[in-house]
Amino acid sequence: MLTRIFERVFGTVDCCPWVGHAYGLRVEPARAKQARPPYLYSPAERRRRDATPWTMVQGILAPIQFLVFLVSLGFVLHYLISGQGFAAATISVLVKTAFLITIMVTGAIWENEVFGQYLFAPAFFWEDVFSFAVIALHSIYVVVLLTGAANAHAQMMIALAAYTAYVINATQFVMKLRTARRQAPASNQVMG
Repeated sequence: MLTRIFERVFGTVDCCPWVGHAYGLRVEPARAKQARPPYLYSPAERRRRDATPWTMVQGILAPIQFLVFLVSLGFVLHYLISGQGFAAATISVLVKTAFLITIMVTGAIWENEVFGQYLFAPAFFWEDVFSFAVIALHSIYVVVLLTGAANAHAQMMIALAAYTAYVINATQFVMKLRTARRQAPASNQVMG
């Protein structure tokens, strides 16, 4: 499993045209023939994406999560500026974290329905990788909150770091959605 992830990471970054090269990684000829086409969804993946109810779930959860993020960001910044409203900021970060976990679980289900694997499908590999950083930062916040390992100000700074990572990850997904829309066949231009 770890080897497959490592190969996928280097396989997406490595641009060496030869099979054997300095890193010692070897792309099997049969696997090289299975390289993904330059579009985001194959026709079959597009049909599965449009047919699964998880596409609608993601389409509903993503903007709600972004709204929750904006409200929570307001509470966190208010606390950091004024020193007041720590409880409201804390609750808002926990609600945002719950939405994040929900969208990550349903997103993995969606990815399995469309691409046949729960995580790290080639079309969304880097988005999934960065999603783990987002989850890690939100999890660190929750652990620090529960253990009291840091003061209130440090907790809110961790929340801000988690939110910064979330914005980057959300931008990745929005860019991917725009790519999918540009690559849609003329009859499917409305779908993403």
